[in-house]
Order: sequence, then C-alpha cells, then structure tokens
Amino acid sequence: MTVDEGRRITITAIAREAGVSVPTVSRVLNGRSDVAPQTRERVEELLRRHGYRRRAARPRVSASLIDLVFNDLDSPWAVEIIRGVEDVAHAAGVGTVVSAIHRRTASTRQWLQNLRTRATDGVVLVASDLAPPVHAELRRLNVPMVLVDPAGVPTLDIPTIGATNWTGGLRATEHLLSLGHERIGFIAGNPQMLCSRARLDGYRAALEAAGLPMHEELIQPGDFYHESGLEGGKALLSLDHPPTAIFASSDQMAFGVFEAVRQRGLRVPDDVSVVGFDDLPEARWSSPPLTTIRQPLAEMGLLAARTVLRLAQGEAVETPRVELATDLVVRDSTKAR
Repeated sequence: MTVDEGRRITITAIAREAGVSVPTVSRVLNGRSDVAPQTRERVEELLRRHGYRRRAARPRVSASLIDLVFNDLDSPWAVEIIRGVEDVAHAAGVGTVVSAIHRRTASTRQWLQNLRTRATDGVVLVASDLAPPVHAELRRLNVPMVLVDPAGVPTLDIPTIGATNWTGGLRATEHLLSLGHERIGFIAGNPQMLCSRARLDGYRAALEAAGLPMHEELIQPGDFYHESGLEGGKALLSLDHPPTAIFASSDQMAFGVFEAVRQRGLRVPDDVSVVGFDDLPEARWSSPPLTTIRQPLAEMGLLAARTVLRLAQGEAVETPRVELATDLVVRDSTKAR
C-alpha cells in the first residue's frame, strides 16, 4: 500500500509504508545512529519520494504564545495542568492563552475563529476528543497540537500525554484488598473518557486477580465532580449489603463520598475506607487526609508544553504516546477492616 500523494504526508504514513514504527522514522529524521542501515535507506527513500518536509520553524516574534484549551475550568485538576504549562512557557519566554469551550460547538467555533486572527506556537488540548473538523482546521492553519488525557483514541500523528490510569485503578483496589476489604464500591468517571474506562478496568482486574466476584451494584456512575461522588456514595451505602470500602475515580468524587458517609452517621475510615484518584493539593488537608492515587498533573502539563514547543521548532517527536507513572499515596482515609 502506498501513501495518497494528494495529501500532506505525515511520518505516521511513512512509517506504515516502510513497515517500521513512528519512533524509527523520527530517529532517521533526527540523524540518529541507532537505526539499521537498510532501514534508514528505505525510510530516506520514502521521504524523498513523497517529498516529506519538516514543519518549518515558526518565528518566535510572530507568536510567542501557547494555546491551552479545556472543556471546563471549574476544577482544581485544571489548575494543576495550567501550572505545569505555565512553568515551561515562562522559562521559554512565551505566553499562555487559556480557553474553555464547555463541550459546545459554538464555543469551539468561536475559539477557532479567534485562532485564525492571530499567531500561536501550538495548541495543547486537554480531555478532548479532537473532533475531525477541529483537527482539519488546525492542520490547515499548520498549528502543532498535543493532547492531554484524550477522550477518544487519537490518531497516531498527534502526540498525547497521559498517565498510567489502569495501573492506578489496580493499585488503589489492591490497597483496599490488602486491608481485608472484599466488598469494594467503585464510582466511575466520565464514561466517554479513556482514563475513566482504564481506571474501571484496573479495579476489575484487581478483583479478578483476588478471586472475588464482580457485583455490578457496586459500580456507580459519576463524572469526576463532587455531586456525583455524593450521589454514588449514597447509592452504595443504601445497598442491603453496602461496601466496606469505596474507590472513587477522582479526589473530588472522593470528597463527595466523605459527605455521603457523614450523612449516614458513619465515619471514614472507621466504618468505610475511601480512596481517590489525582492527589489534588487539598487531599492532604481533608478530614481525614485522603488516601489516593497520585496522577502527575503538573508534570503532564509541563511535558505537553515542551512537546508542542518542540513541534513548533520543526523537531520530530519520537514517542507519540507518553504515559507518566501513577503512585499510591496512603494517608488516613483507609484502614484495615
């Protein structure tokens, strides 16, 4: 299969035709020595045949801006991402334009219209599924882009930054199992998000590895916000056989579970152990301090900003998909059954 000559060639297409990985093509482009001579020759021949051109470096004077786009900004989670992007932007001498499109087509259209009227070094989109029209318009404008925690499965030619959500879900559940809990409730995040599904899969994998049955009534829907944690916690604690521990897919939902436990006249962790996910700054100051899975949010923003600036300078990205490690942080909201 050959590449369609009518389209702007990408390194993903070159890699597919050459039968090698995208990082291998990147290494050839960057003049790296760790590529077999025959492979290098095949990739270079395809690059010449299809007229591949590196993205031209964008003059810093014309932009000096990174666009950082969220669906919503009403979460401490977003603040941590912004902090990481800002650290890189400040060090590079560029500004940051923060936008929220609220999952509305009109807002997205307005943001794109604003982008057409000014220069930008690149766009970092957070928790977005990058609709095809948006992708196509950014390509047409020759704007580099990076996705942080993509909602859907992105194309391979768009770098993505995420965290090891499956491992985090597994470790949170294993921690509760190690404390003797067997009926463990789970409150899911937004079902459209890949990270939500990965955390749920990690929870299920831990129960399966422990030889415990899955009880669907122990899985409650949520959306990462306090209110859904409160409602999910109430539903779980109202069961005839309520769980002795609850794993919430975000710290904010875990704080909602705290309130649900309080409203039932119970206590965390004496009656119900609770684990969150994110390790937001307030997790250590909650009462009791929250056991949680640390997701390196600021580092994710930092790496996304560095990547988009590299793309703006015409550099190839060797690893299109990066997942940063998650860690269990044990505090006082969990105890042995």
